[in-house]
Amino acid sequence: MTITEEQPVGHADLPALMSLMTGDEKHGPAATSTLDVLWVLYDRVLRIAPESLDDPARDRFLLSKGHGPMAYYAVLAARGFVPRAWLAGFGSYDSPLGHHPDRTLVPGVEIGSGSLGHGLPIAVGTALGLRAQGLHEPRVWVLVGDAELDEGSNHEAIAFAGPAGLERLGAVVVDNSSARHARPGGIAARFEAAGWSAVTVDGRDHEALYAAFTAPHPGRPHVVVARVEPKSA
Repeated sequence: MTITEEQPVGHADLPALMSLMTGDEKHGPAATSTLDVLWVLYDRVLRIAPESLDDPARDRFLLSKGHGPMAYYAVLAARGFVPRAWLAGFGSYDSPLGHHPDRTLVPGVEIGSGSLGHGLPIAVGTALGLRAQGLHEPRVWVLVGDAELDEGSNHEAIAFAGPAGLERLGAVVVDNSSARHARPGGIAARFEAAGWSAVTVDGRDHEALYAAFTAPHPGRPHVVVARVEPKSA
């Protein structure tokens, strides 16, 4: 299937866009596990567009799960942030689309990521910074992998954000059962213990994801735990 720049692209076209990205990519499951979450966010939730990348009032999306970014690049291309022609050069020496996203090279990317455990603390700082500037409309969403919660920096961020009342902060944890350490009561319970609002849903169900992303949570940060099929070898 050939997809041109002029064609409108929907969710069903994302696998074809991802198939354009070949080469020495070692994180296929990490990419495909995030595909539906990313699509629903960019298609129905985030207030951001290619023409508003410098608008202070835009929503922010931070990909903490930055390894295996093929789904992220496919969605950015589908929504017009990057040319679809870039996808075929993924991971090559002169391509802006590296194996980890680079905010200085890829339009729409808010942070350089790939070192696990950094995205959620950065999102907390971003939400604090927006609040300090009197920008109360933008939402800050960060996508975290379940294995990232093995990193202590995330737990410091979780513990801070709840009491700080960061209502404009949202996290989505893609749970593909790749974490080493289980948590009593599940992932959502860890966030709830720190004062977050939490919802656990099927990470492939678009309507459930949309309802979870838009659920009211006055005075508290919000986390959506999106369960997908367990990571294979």
